[in-house]
Amino acid sequence: MEIIRRFVREEEGQGLVEYALILGLIAVVAITALTLSGGSIKSMFSTISTVLDNANSKIS
Repeated sequence: MEIIRRFVREEEGQGLVEYALILGLIAVVAITALTLSGGSIKSMFSTISTVLDNANSKIS
């Protein structure tokens, strides 16, 4: 019976769970943002690569 009372009174685990939920939510938001913007980022790097290749061929 004492174990149950102590379990109900302690709040350390509750804080840990809250931090874990916040961290999980941040991870989901970050993954979603990267997934949705992945195509435009790929296009941007492809454009940069093309410009650099053209500049390199003009120098050579």
